[in-house]
Amino acid sequence: MRAAPRLPAYALFAAMISAAGLPLYMHAPKFFVDQYGVSLAALGSVLFGLRLLDVVQDPLLGRLADRARQYRGMSVLIAGIGMAAGMYGLFAVSPLMAPLWWFGITLTLVFSSFSYLTICFYAQGVAAAADIPDGGGHLKVARWRETGALLGICAAAVAPVALGGYTGFALAFLVLSAVALWAMRTEWKGVETPGAGIGAVLQDSIARRLLLVALANSAPVAVSSTLFLFFVEDRLDLPGWEGPFLLMFFLSAAIAAPVWGRLAEGYGTRRVLVIGMVLSIVAFAFAIFLGPGDAIAFGLICVASGIALGADMTLLPALFAARMQQVSPAAAEGFSLWSFVSKITLAFAAVALLPLLEAGGYRSGQDNTEAGLLLLSLLYGAVPCLLKLIAIAVLVSTRTDKITSQPTPLQERSAT
Repeated sequence: MRAAPRLPAYALFAAMISAAGLPLYMHAPKFFVDQYGVSLAALGSVLFGLRLLDVVQDPLLGRLADRARQYRGMSVLIAGIGMAAGMYGLFAVSPLMAPLWWFGITLTLVFSSFSYLTICFYAQGVAAAADIPDGGGHLKVARWRETGALLGICAAAVAPVALGGYTGFALAFLVLSAVALWAMRTEWKGVETPGAGIGAVLQDSIARRLLLVALANSAPVAVSSTLFLFFVEDRLDLPGWEGPFLLMFFLSAAIAAPVWGRLAEGYGTRRVLVIGMVLSIVAFAFAIFLGPGDAIAFGLICVASGIALGADMTLLPALFAARMQQVSPAAAEGFSLWSFVSKITLAFAAVALLPLLEAGGYRSGQDNTEAGLLLLSLLYGAVPCLLKLIAIAVLVSTRTDKITSQPTPLQERSAT
């Protein structure tokens, strides 16, 4: 049996990837609006176009990750350097061309590298789970991985304020990338057989339904992350509180993530995940009714919704990873689909919500009408509730018990 994976290294690598993921949708649009005067509608269109690139890119990157699995360590190193360079160029280098073009080029480098790293990393988690003794490998890997990811998001969310600006944030990311890539240098091993391909994943009904759950369940996070800074600054009229609120949100998620994992081991992953989703709906529903100065109420909402996010980020990837171990053990192409559905919601949020806000009369950092602020509240609070309800409906109708109790057709054919 191969040596057990060094799970702290997985947590650190997850922190690096996540710091370049969700926080980008919080920081980059507002940074380019405030620093260079680029319009929200233009930024939303660029973000949507970049996500459409993933329609073609993610499956191809998944295939590349599978074909290059024997050289995964080197390919991960190259992608990690590319992502760090893109982040530095985005936040610490004055645009070498029109700001909108610079925004698009640097984000393309970040997103492409991010996609490849995410696919390799989650696929490697499937192999790592098989090397953990005493069972429950997928939940154990998920607890370390997603706790690290949430701590990375937490740090990246407050870094621009804590480090005195976006240049400090970019430099800190370079250091984090170097440490994380070094820590994981010995872990890219153990995947010897090729994956079954995207077709085999999509032919599996349970895998398809889990991908649908991921699509619907990631959309509320996309909505709230896209609108968070605008909501705090203009709806709550609390400029300067963005960092503390983000810290409460993601730190609550990081603390809760291992607890959700333990609960899932005792009471079942699907049941515990649904409880977390319901908690998220309750939290977002209360956000609709907040107004200027409601700092304490919103702080409580950040804590509650953060706790719920801990369940989403830990349990749903663990379910999908367990299914991939049955359907396609190499998992790279399966996780290319997972990566795509997790990110496309951010694109739709940007292209739909930002222009809609602008058309409704909302202007960032300016005096807004009550109608514009009400629209901001409804988009921030009500839309995530509706999307979570859809995710719950798909999840409860999915036979997750078959993930661990029955072989797939692929496994049955292999056995014969």
